[in-house]
Amino acid sequence: MSALTENAAPAPFTDEEFRETLRELPPSAKLVAKVLEDDAPLSQGQLAEDSLLPDRTVRYALNRLEESGLVDSRYSFTDARKQVYFLTV
Repeated sequence: MSALTENAAPAPFTDEEFRETLRELPPSAKLVAKVLEDDAPLSQGQLAEDSLLPDRTVRYALNRLEESGLVDSRYSFTDARKQVYFLTV
């Protein structure tokens, strides 16, 4: 096996795998994923505002989505103090 193959990023989820994994998560995670599907990348504050969920619930949903590999984050280009979230699909 070559070094390139060993260090390659895992293949993204197919739509069916994404839906099956999302099906197992709580409703708040499903709502956050739907908001990200429509308008990403978004900060945690923007997600709370768009989803009408409390900040703590959004944090919980993002943690669950990240643990499942459905969401990833990076630092915002406009404000390096903030992270923005996006779907991995």
